[in-house]
Amino acid sequence: MSADTLPTPAPGAGAPDVAAVEAAMRRWVERAVIGLNLCPFAKAVWVKNQVRIAVSQARHLDAFLDDLDAELLRLRDTPPEVLDTTLLVHPTLFPDFFVFNDFLDVVDRVVEEHGLEGVIQVAPFHPDFVFEGTQASDITNATNRAPYATLHLLREDSVARAVAAGDSAETIVQRNLETLRRLGPQGWQRLLADAD
Repeated sequence: MSADTLPTPAPGAGAPDVAAVEAAMRRWVERAVIGLNLCPFAKAVWVKNQVRIAVSQARHLDAFLDDLDAELLRLRDTPPEVLDTTLLVHPTLFPDFFVFNDFLDVVDRVVEEHGLEGVIQVAPFHPDFVFEGTQASDITNATNRAPYATLHLLREDSVARAVAAGDSAETIVQRNLETLRRLGPQGWQRLLADAD
């Protein structure tokens, strides 16, 4: 499926401003990703300010693909000690998770077109993320739920080094599932609530 054949999602009315989106994403990273230790490798790059949150204001898929191009090239061309990973966020373009999920095929092709397969990988996050074989209400889906549709651009080398130095991916996944089951849906909502 190409960007041309995907249904074009309509941006929502009253889209949040960039500062509000960045604040929500920072809260998610600090409270969920790092706070719950969902990604044990995140804290080191976060405290060194090596994580970029790029909020796209594209009004259609083609413009969002331009933003993806720019962020992939920025990550490729910037030393990892300056920029290790990027969260490319769009607050309104993908209200439907399944449209976003279909769009990931296009994202994979963009990575390949830039010759970055095996160099940069993309992990998807969405407020309504659902793993295949689970119900939408299953709290374990929260491991890939972020406040907004997000493409996490990761350097393959950084991922490999982090995995080699820590727990296996399987161990991390199992621990995350147990953490989220203990937390439950209400605990997850409280965790990400606006008030500190």
